[in-house]
Amino acid sequence: MKSYLEFEKPVALLDERIAELRAAAEGDEVDIASELSRLEKKSVDLLASTYASLTPWQKTQVARHPQRPHFRDFVEHAFEDFTPLGGDRYYGEDEAIMGGFARLNGRRVMLIGHEKGHDTQSRLRHNFGMGKPEGYRKAIRLMELAGRFNLPVVSLVDTSGAFPGIEAEERGQAEAIARSTEACLALPVPMVATIVGEGGSGGAVALASAERVLMLEHAVYSVISPEGCASILWRTAEKAPDAAEAMKVTAQHLKKLGVIDRIVKEPVGGAHRDPETTIRTLGKAISEELDALADLPSDKIRRLREERYLQIGAA
Repeated sequence: MKSYLEFEKPVALLDERIAELRAAAEGDEVDIASELSRLEKKSVDLLASTYASLTPWQKTQVARHPQRPHFRDFVEHAFEDFTPLGGDRYYGEDEAIMGGFARLNGRRVMLIGHEKGHDTQSRLRHNFGMGKPEGYRKAIRLMELAGRFNLPVVSLVDTSGAFPGIEAEERGQAEAIARSTEACLALPVPMVATIVGEGGSGGAVALASAERVLMLEHAVYSVISPEGCASILWRTAEKAPDAAEAMKVTAQHLKKLGVIDRIVKEPVGGAHRDPETTIRTLGKAISEELDALADLPSDKIRRLREERYLQIGAA
């Protein structure tokens, strides 16, 4: 069942009219094919024009859509032979951040990413994709394992931010995020990171400090959520649309600023309308980036990372 966002109401009304027309014509001999065809084309054109001019706040809503593909969907449709590895060898397991060995188009990789969950039960189990210190320490362990076995690292980032609870702070949340970011930068093997939904704060940077950073077309990436920024600057979350505009959170803005390297197209209407096509497209893009990095020596890879982050904001 389709779930429409607030700005998609005109499309929803048109689709509802199409469904009513189909239902009313069932069993009748009245030919409604031409009218249906006209309305369906109008719906497709309206959806395309709507998504061609989304505001940063609307893109934020798309990036958060509950039906958008998550880590497990990418594992199922783009990767093969996924072998999950759990635990940080210090405290315990964190299901908000998942990872393990996998294959992408025959290439062995270490796959790491955030999982938000699809329903209430799984969202609670995965803590809505908000990683705890043990999740980031697990990511460090897996990156070190990848370096040891000369496996490229692929990360799929989708989090509103790291878990802000007291227990996370007690277990060293800030230190774990810093160490995970450091582990990304020190990797002796290629790393390709993709922002597939939300890329929020240090919780995203800790898995996205790669030499190649991709973003899905309607994903967002920022130092703080628009609501958080609005609450700080204007003392009200109602200014979130203004904050999203000011922070330049979209893939298009970030590509111009040099924060990301490549935008991966989504189907018309967003990844949630055609997850499998989105997943296949992203899998192909990641493979192309890994092919380009495959023969580079470790020192060159580290130098690429150093140069890309030193150049951000230099202009």
